Amino acid sequence: MTDIQVKVGQQFPLTIKRLGINGEGIGYFKRKITFVKGALPGEVIVAQVTDINPKYLQAKMVKIREKSNERVKPKCNVFDLCGGCQLQHLSYRGQLKYKKQIVEDALTKYAPHVKLDKIKDVKGMHNPYTYRNKNQFPVEKTGRKVRAGLYKEHSNTLIDLHECIVQDNRTMHTTNEVKKIMSELNIDACKNPMREKGVRHIVTRVALATGEIQVVFVTNTRHLKKQDLLAERVMRLAGVKSVALNINTEKTSIVMGDETIVIAGEETIREQLQDHIYDLSAESFFQLNPRQTVVLYNEVRDAAALTGQENVVDAFCGTGTIGIWLADNAGEVRGMDTNEDGIVNAIYNATLNGADNCKFEVGDASEKLNEWIEEGFYPDVITVDPPRTGLSEATIKLINEIKPKTFVYTSCNPSTLAKDLAHLTKAFQVEYIQPVDMFPQTAQVEAVVKLTRKRKLRK
Repeated sequence: MTDIQVKVGQQFPLTIKRLGINGEGIGYFKRKITFVKGALPGEVIVAQVTDINPKYLQAKMVKIREKSNERVKPKCNVFDLCGGCQLQHLSYRGQLKYKKQIVEDALTKYAPHVKLDKIKDVKGMHNPYTYRNKNQFPVEKTGRKVRAGLYKEHSNTLIDLHECIVQDNRTMHTTNEVKKIMSELNIDACKNPMREKGVRHIVTRVALATGEIQVVFVTNTRHLKKQDLLAERVMRLAGVKSVALNINTEKTSIVMGDETIVIAGEETIREQLQDHIYDLSAESFFQLNPRQTVVLYNEVRDAAALTGQENVVDAFCGTGTIGIWLADNAGEVRGMDTNEDGIVNAIYNATLNGADNCKFEVGDASEKLNEWIEEGFYPDVITVDPPRTGLSEATIKLINEIKPKTFVYTSCNPSTLAKDLAHLTKAFQVEYIQPVDMFPQTAQVEAVVKLTRKRKLRK
């Protein structure tokens, strides 16, 4: 196709056909794909070009000529500035349809032999707001006033957040009070860890079941000025049970460092999901949406269809939450992860829940699977919950060779899921794909896939 002539700043009418993986509207100007933030399918807009790429255009929406019936007014006053949510302008019904479409698009592109009717409707939330149990806000300071929130999209300008419609109200209230205390005590803040000493982030987490709150100050120093007084004041806040320092001296976008020091209160806060109990340290990974976590884990349990006799492998097990969730209906559960702290937490959580049939070890998925098979432990069911990058080629090859009766894949990235399914379907057939909306108002979607082994390998 001959490249079209277009200039930055040029305006033209555009019909939006669908949404992209980041929630942006997609239209075609003279057959060239054009991305427009904030535009919705079915809308006719006036677009203005902001960036030109050989393969696509980026544009901003100047005017809506024909509005979608699914367009709603965002509840957040800083929705257009903050990059935390992408879909507040789309009705929740529309969000769920879009998230199913994202899974369909990924399969069409990377695994077209998997039939789209295998994808079920997305399981959403009754209340798609105030679901996040944790915030981690960067900190800045002007004079004595401490500010914390999120950066304006594509900038270093901090938006001082006092409320957030997707955060649990208790985490926001606590963070707001912590900012006041820090301002009153004139606690140092640190924006550039190479030049300043002080607090880089405020991390606040609440346990949904118990209401216990954990506050972590991420700093680049082991000793804050007025540290004891700060801890004492924060511990007086309603619900706060633990106050800690996390030390991160690196110039990095990763929030937490490797060392944590509890400076007041308990080492952990306690969460409970259905009958399962979890003690969460400052470093512990835990799902950010506890209510939907129950939905997600029950989908994994249903897909595994255990009878009480099976050997189960929980790969990429993290803190062991999925393995422990399956333990009551399994013969034996073994989990592995390369994160040593996660495995320590998994072992502790198994003991806490009386899951004596669970065994968790540090190691690579492929290496541990080989090792356990050599020991005589052959899995009937394998469940995986890998990072966004998906499964490695070696892991897919090994799982295809092992061919457990049932393979359950929990994914947080439809694109890498579809790429992996293209190879896994050599040995397995897809029974169904159940998307779950873990993060309403955002473009993210998770999915649980049930696969069962084929009688013959597909070449």
